[in-house]
Amino acid sequence: MSDRVCRWGILSTANIARKNWLAIRNTGNAVVTVVGSRKIEKSQQFINECQASAPFAKVPEACGSYDELLKRDDVDAVYIPLPTGVRKEWVIKAANAGKHVLCEKPVGVSAADVVEMLAACKKNNVQFMDGVMFMHSQRLTKLREVLDDGESVGKLRRICSQFSFCATDEFVSSNIRGSGGLEPLGCLGDLGWYNIRFTLWAMKYQTPQKVSGRLLTQAGRTGDGDVPMEFSGELFFADGVSASFYCSFLNENQQWVNLSGSKGYIHVPSFVCPYYGSEVSFDVNNTKFVTQGCDFNMEEHTRRVAIAEYGNSSPNAQETNLFRNFSKLALSGKPDESWGQIALQTQRVIEATVASARQDGKLVAVEA
Repeated sequence: MSDRVCRWGILSTANIARKNWLAIRNTGNAVVTVVGSRKIEKSQQFINECQASAPFAKVPEACGSYDELLKRDDVDAVYIPLPTGVRKEWVIKAANAGKHVLCEKPVGVSAADVVEMLAACKKNNVQFMDGVMFMHSQRLTKLREVLDDGESVGKLRRICSQFSFCATDEFVSSNIRGSGGLEPLGCLGDLGWYNIRFTLWAMKYQTPQKVSGRLLTQAGRTGDGDVPMEFSGELFFADGVSASFYCSFLNENQQWVNLSGSKGYIHVPSFVCPYYGSEVSFDVNNTKFVTQGCDFNMEEHTRRVAIAEYGNSSPNAQETNLFRNFSKLALSGKPDESWGQIALQTQRVIEATVASARQDGKLVAVEA
């Protein structure tokens, strides 16, 4: 293990890895040393293109196989954006090779897969974390403060969220997220993971007692199985709080959360990918309905809370914080298992909503 920086290997040349290449470069405590692909030419092309945009002082090396990358002694941690359908194999191989693991979401095809991954990471004393960037934004720190102040929202009763984008006509045939073999959870795994994770965060990681799910639209490739293209769900918690979410590949960009309570509500815009700019924010709304004689007035009382944090591509952006925080844990030699448990909880909630959808929305209990 390097005493100074965490040395990263990127296991795949998936497009999201370009953003995270830059994030690693901006951390100050990490570098990319190796990029692996099934073809070394593809790895080298990826490195050349990323170096032209965001260069490291020492050019990372290219590997022509994932196994070759995992055998290297100049890699402390691996970022795995491989398709979900093949991810478990490589997470376990990475852990057994003594590499810390940051992987994309959904973490696995099933909760059982995730249990196996976490067991391998624990056995080898390596850090595991999923790539939910908003978990590392300073906006959440401020949001928790306001949510818990007793006045801005009061008693939390309801959480609603939506995350969607409108895919192209060729999406199902050309993108891995349209493949039942590679990404069987479709929009629920790709987008709904964020809706559910935010809800669990807001609820301080209480597990919902029961959930329901509705598979609104599905599509897929011939012989490869259909995937969810549009999905909605409801979560029910023991203290009476309920949460709804909607995720879709069929509606244009929307990503928002409303947290409603007895005294007001908070609206969080762009909760996954913050709007471009130097601030991230949310609005606190304490609307008042005032009557005076024959006048019935709905008064707007909105307070915007802003945090100085760039939306992307900056040393204080959430994706940079993700890799900086992970690198600190990796370099410490003391893995924080709570990150893996949060990922497992998210997977279990998703799995329960799928089970419900297969039973026409019947309420399903969630494994704690």
